[in-house]
Amino acid sequence: MGQDQTKQQIEKGLQLYQSNQTEKALQLWMKVLEKSSDLVGRFRVLGCLVTAHSEMGRYKEMLKFAVVQIDTARELEDANFLLESYLNLARSNEKLCEFHKTISYCKTCLGLPGTRAAAQLGGQVSLSMGNAFLGLSLFQKALESFEKALRYAHNNDDAMLECRVCCSLGSFYAQVKDYEKALFFPCKAAELVSDYGKGWSLKYRAMSQYHMAVAYRLLGHLGSAMECCEESMKIALQHGDRPLQALCLLCFADIHRSRGDLQALGAIERAQDLAEEVGNKLAQLKLHCLSESIYRSKGLQRELRAHVVRFHECVEETELYCGLCGESIGEKNSRLQALPCSHIFHLRCLQNNRTQSCPNCRRSSMKPGFV
Repeated sequence: MGQDQTKQQIEKGLQLYQSNQTEKALQLWMKVLEKSSDLVGRFRVLGCLVTAHSEMGRYKEMLKFAVVQIDTARELEDANFLLESYLNLARSNEKLCEFHKTISYCKTCLGLPGTRAAAQLGGQVSLSMGNAFLGLSLFQKALESFEKALRYAHNNDDAMLECRVCCSLGSFYAQVKDYEKALFFPCKAAELVSDYGKGWSLKYRAMSQYHMAVAYRLLGHLGSAMECCEESMKIALQHGDRPLQALCLLCFADIHRSRGDLQALGAIERAQDLAEEVGNKLAQLKLHCLSESIYRSKGLQRELRAHVVRFHECVEETELYCGLCGESIGEKNSRLQALPCSHIFHLRCLQNNRTQSCPNCRRSSMKPGFV
C-alpha cells in the first residue's frame, strides 16, 4: 500500500470514527498498519489507534500502540515525530496510573531539541505532567504544570487544550474543596464546547458535564448535579467510554449519599481499594471524607474514628494545609488562592495577612496567577 492510498484509508477511518462506527474504523486502521510500507502513514495510523483506544478506556492496548509508534518515530529519525510519540507514551502511562513513568516521559519530551511540534504539543505535555503530579498528590507542581498548559492554550488560541485544562483544574479544586473554583473551571470548559465545539469529539462535552456534576453535588445543588451526570453518562455509554462511566457511577453514588441513601457505601469502599492500589492520595482523602460522613450518620463510632484518623494522615502525608493558619485544606468548603509560585492559601488568610510576598517562599509578587 503506497503513500496516497495509505492517506486515503486513514481519512476514511477518521470519517467512520467520527460517525461513531468505531469498530469499523479500528478494523480499517489495522489493515492499513498491516499492509502499508509508508513509515509516515504508519506513524499517523498508530496515532489514530492510540487516541481511539484511549477514548474507549482500553489503556493497555493504547500503551501497546504507543510503544510501536516510538519505534516507528526512531526509524523516521525525525524529532517532531519522536516528540509526539513520547507524549502518547506519557498519556498511556497516565491512564494506567503509572504517574512516575508519565512524568519521566514528559520530561523526555521537554528535553528534546526545538521542533515544529513543540509549540503545538508543549501545552499537552504540561497538562499530562500536571495530571500525573496531581495523581501523586504533588499539588504545587501540578498547579505549575496546569498554569503552563493554560498559557500555551491562550498563546496559541487552542480552545480544545484550554477545555481539557479547565476540566483538570475543576478536578483539582474539587479535591481540595474550593467548590466555587471547582464549578467555575468546568463551566468555562462547557462554554468553550458551546462556542467552538462543532466538530469536536463529544468527549469534551461529556468531560465538562461530569466535572460540573461533581461541583454541583459538592455545592448541594443535587438536581443540577444529577442532570449533568446523566448527560455525561449518556455520552459515555454511547461511546463505550468505560472510565467515564465508572466516574459517573461514583458521582451518582455521591448524589444518592447526599440524599441520605446509605447504600452508596459499597461503591465508595470499592473505590477506596482502587485508590489505595494506585497510590492516589487525593482520591483516598476524598473517600475517607465520604466514608466518615456515612458512618457518622449511622452512629458507627469505631468505623468513624478509623476514617477520621486516615483523613488526617492523608493531610499530613500530602502537606495539604494552609501555610498561614495551619488548618487542613480539603476538610470543608473554603475559598483558596494560588499564588504565581503555586503555593496555596485560604483567601481570607491572605487578605487578613496583607503581606506583599508569599508567606512560604517569600517571592515578592502577590498577584494571582491564571489559576
